[in-house]
Amino acid sequence: MKISVIGCGYLGAVHAASMAELGHDVVGIDIDEAKIAALSEGRAPFFEPGLPEILQSALASGRLTFSTDFAAVGGATVHFVAVGTPQKPGEYAADLTYVNAAVDALVPHLKDGDLVVGKSTVPVGTAAALSARIYANNQTASLAWNPEFLREGFAVKDTISPDRLVYGVPAGETGERASALLDEVYAAALQNDTPRVVTDFATAELVKVAANAFLATKISFINAMAEIAEVSGADVTSLADAIGYDARIGRRFLNAGVGFGGGCLPKDIRAFSARAEELGRGESVAFLKEVDAINLRRRQRVVDLVKEELGGQVYKKKVAVLGLAFKPDSDDIRDSPALDVAVQLHGLGAEVVATDPEAIENSRKRHPQLLFTDNIDTAVNRADAIVVLTEWKQFRELDPVALAEKVDNPLIIDGRNCLDPGRWRTAGWTYRGMGRP
Repeated sequence: MKISVIGCGYLGAVHAASMAELGHDVVGIDIDEAKIAALSEGRAPFFEPGLPEILQSALASGRLTFSTDFAAVGGATVHFVAVGTPQKPGEYAADLTYVNAAVDALVPHLKDGDLVVGKSTVPVGTAAALSARIYANNQTASLAWNPEFLREGFAVKDTISPDRLVYGVPAGETGERASALLDEVYAAALQNDTPRVVTDFATAELVKVAANAFLATKISFINAMAEIAEVSGADVTSLADAIGYDARIGRRFLNAGVGFGGGCLPKDIRAFSARAEELGRGESVAFLKEVDAINLRRRQRVVDLVKEELGGQVYKKKVAVLGLAFKPDSDDIRDSPALDVAVQLHGLGAEVVATDPEAIENSRKRHPQLLFTDNIDTAVNRADAIVVLTEWKQFRELDPVALAEKVDNPLIIDGRNCLDPGRWRTAGWTYRGMGRP
């Protein structure tokens, strides 16, 4: 099929390259000239495993092009809208400026029978409003909502081989045609028996935010249990193992630590709360404010652990921070707990030296006051404390015996509970985890 993708940020660039990899003819549109220039040269503007390979392959095949000119969408039949919906400054609500602008710019170029497909995460009710705007300009074009469920670090796989497909479509023949077009787009996934849910606009919009709210709640639940474990002497990791055997609960996302971050979970649960308030049902998701509060408390807990182990203050102490991205296999520092902790420690007077395999440049642009190095040995040299904040493989596999020779004080704070406490303690380290005795 001939497809356009409006917005070539994280979601859009991955979607465009993946659709071309599946054999579709794709044009990606973005107003950012530098981003379009980089993508046109086969350079991904962010780190995502597997993306450079399919990007270069699709460009070489001629199936993928990029442009800043909306007129380039003219040959396409299906148009994916994949722009960002950031949190409004000073508010919890989602900012729909980019979604509205993308649709308004696209509408004049729609042909009869074209399908606009929303992939952005939006407040419930957005699709109905956009559908009316499209209809007012072209009564033969239609809208569908097709939420994304990408995991950073696995986004290419999740796009090419999704674990489910959700179509939010209008009733009647319009919806049937929209579903048929999406079935053509996702033919490869459907041939592999990917589950497919066809529903209405509102449900499709709620699927993504409800999923993120559930995951955030599960993570904050185990972090709340870590708070109890810390004052009772229990081990939250063993607790998670035990309750995780219950098939109704499951073990995934029950890893206590410094909490969640990134560009989705934090802002999506806040936007969900704001939209529920607008709908007069704020009490239905009031618990999400506590979910958010628990999550933010865990960052402070890491700072407190460092202070506690260094005699009550960190002034002029060297603290090596291992990890800046909000998760491994990503350079994303949006609402990153790791970067937040590094900044807090620096603000308390610590000499913070931070390292990360991929997120240093993004972090330096955001917080140039920190010291950065791409060398772990340089980061930990003569350190008074090491804090592990992103569970990169390189950090999980560190040798505690060899590392002890490089530091001034063998103290490690495991903000992700990703290390073996016994192994580190045997090597002479003071080990402190999150919710671990």
